[in-house]
Parts: sequence; C-alpha cells; structure tokens
Amino acid sequence: MTIQQNGFGAALALLRNKEFSMYMILRFIVIFSLYAQATALSYHIYTVTHNVLNIGYIGLAEIIPAFLFSLNAGHIADKTDKQKMYLAVVVGYLFVAIGIGYLSSSFNPASLNVTLIGLYSLIFLNGAGRAFLAPVSFSILSLVTPNGKDAQAITWSTTAWYLGSILGPLVGSAILAYSGMHMVSVMTIACLIIAVISAMNISSKPAIISTVKESVMESLTKGLNFVFSNQLILACLSLDLFAVLFGGAEALLPVFSKDILHISAVGFGWLRSAHGLGSILLTGILTVLPLHKYAGKKLLWSVAIFGACMILFALSTNVYLSFIILFIGGMADCVSVVIRQSVLQKNTPQELKGRVASVNMLFISSSNELGTVESSIAAKYLGTIPSVIVGGIITFIVVIITAWKAPKLRKLEMN
Repeated sequence: MTIQQNGFGAALALLRNKEFSMYMILRFIVIFSLYAQATALSYHIYTVTHNVLNIGYIGLAEIIPAFLFSLNAGHIADKTDKQKMYLAVVVGYLFVAIGIGYLSSSFNPASLNVTLIGLYSLIFLNGAGRAFLAPVSFSILSLVTPNGKDAQAITWSTTAWYLGSILGPLVGSAILAYSGMHMVSVMTIACLIIAVISAMNISSKPAIISTVKESVMESLTKGLNFVFSNQLILACLSLDLFAVLFGGAEALLPVFSKDILHISAVGFGWLRSAHGLGSILLTGILTVLPLHKYAGKKLLWSVAIFGACMILFALSTNVYLSFIILFIGGMADCVSVVIRQSVLQKNTPQELKGRVASVNMLFISSSNELGTVESSIAAKYLGTIPSVIVGGIITFIVVIITAWKAPKLRKLEMN
C-alpha cells in the first residue's frame, strides 16, 4: 500500500461520511468564531485600558467556571445525549456573542468600567460553555467516526481545531482593525448560527445505559480515579499543564505587539496565528508520517523545544523573527497535542470519555487561563520580557522532572 493510500487517501475517504463531515464543520466553525472573538477582545480591552492586568482578568474569568463546572460537565456528557448537549452549548455561545456585540457597539450607553464588568461576565459564561464543550466534543468524536478510522478522525479533528485557531485570530484582528470590535461580534454571531445548523444535522447520540447505579459523586470520582491511576495519561496532562502554565507567552501578545514590536492589530493577528500555522503544517506532515516510534521521547523533546521558543521570542525585537519563533513553537506544540489526544482516545473507555475529557479540559484550562493570569502578574512585577524568559526556563525543568518520574511516558510507542 502506498503512503498516499495509508495517509491522505484514508483521511479523505473519512470525509465522505455525512455525520463526520458535519462534526468537522461544527468543530471548525466553533473554534474559528471563539478564537476570532477572544483575540479581538483581548486586544480591544488592552487598547482601551492599557493595563496588562486586564489581560489576566480575562484568564481569571475563564478559569473560574472551568473549575466550577468541568467535572460535572463530564458527568453530564456521559449521561446525556451528546448531540443535544453540543447543540445547547453552541446556542449558549451564540447568546454570549450577541451580548458582547451589544456591549462593544455604539448602542451601549454604559461607562468603561461598567462595560468591562459586563464583558468579563460574558467571558465567564463563555468559560462555562468551554467546560461543557470539551467533554461533549471529545466523547462524540468516536460516535460519528466509522469503525477502524479513529487515527484519521483524531488527525482531522486536530486539523479542524488548528485551522480555526489560525484563521480566527487573522480574521478577527483584521475586522477589529478596519471595522471595530462590534463587527467582530457580528461575524461571530453569523458563524455560530451556521454551527447551530450543523449541530442539528448530526443524529441523536444517546448515552450508554449502565446497569450499575451510582451517585453523581461516585460518577465524578470514577473519572478522576481513572486519570490519576493511569501514569501515562496523568504524565501527558501534567506535562501540558505545567509547561503551558509557565511557558506560554501568547497571553502577552497584545503587550509585545503594541509596546515592544510596535505593530498594528493586523500584525498582532498574524503573530497570534503563527503558532497555529506551525501546528497545521506539522499536522499535515503527521497525516503521512504518523508518530509511531519513540512517541514519548518525541513528546518530551517537543515540549522542551516549545520552552526554548518562548525564551527566544522574549528576546526578539524583530517582528519577522518573532513570527518564525512562534511558528516553530506551534510545530512543537502540535506533537504534544496529537500524542495527548491519541493517548486519551485509545486508553479511555467510551462510558468514561466525557469525565476523562473534563479532567483533560481542566488541566488545559488550568494551563491556558491560569497561564494568562500568571503571565500578566509576572509581567506586571518582573517586566514582560523577564517573565517570559523565566517561564521558558521553568518549562525545561518540568520536562526533566516528567521524564524522570514517568518512565511509561518516556518509553511510549504508538502503533
């Protein structure tokens, strides 16, 4: 069999499945619209306040609902119809986008402080939506995928995520630069209406009925126990948590763009998309040359490279060099995402996928949103550049400790 047949041919054949193609459209549009809105909103808030701590408040507004709702969201995803839950989440996003559109428009008579409180409240609701989106998206994937196509499905799902995370910031920042934040919301609303229609075109995916009766607390505990008793899964999640928590410089991109690199909102959008562009390029390569041998070692090296890229980015004063560094960092991060998703999909029973995905989302949100809070506080008191350099050094330390403490991850092979 040729590489084409093994890689692109098999992957393209999967898109002929109607439900899987609807899932792909839904996943891409939701990620695209959320990234466009979030990118424009962070830049908009920093522009009107010029206070780096306000970027941290965005992360704080998202992480609180993640901690509050994540575990219960996983329980609900495992016990309810996945299609209906996905639809409800997207409808919720739609109403939040309408609210952000109103607050950022000329129709809003409120003062800046009141408007900021309103925006942070809506960001909180978006964070709650993410708590439910992660487990339902993860658990429904195998249900819309034909038998034997799991590897290709994971690659396509990752590709849709990366495409959305690339195009969203580009389009959102361009609209912000030329038309304002309210028009970004108009575009987001239009996209989410399409997402609602896509979700309605996926058939009902009812929960697996268990013969064992258990309380809600027992159900939640089962997901946590599964993750914390599995060294491989726990190591993957922990590596992502601490590496991105301390090594993520992207939360400070509005500061780097305006105060260090001195570029416009459009330039900021390109920088914000550099990570995703690098990731999508490597995703295409991995479609043909999948990660099989030495997957664990490749994961550890990729996170180390990611940390090095953050240090180099902090030291760069050239926008083109900064873009290339973030691009390479995105390629390294792609390895981490693909391996982590493969480990989770292949090692988690279907009846536990929602709860395990919630724990995964809790780790990811902790790393991304807490990383935003940590970065903004560190930048406030250490300075923007020193805070990113220190974070990159800590990332190296995390990789060394993980390699030492998790031999199963170090020896991981993916067949």
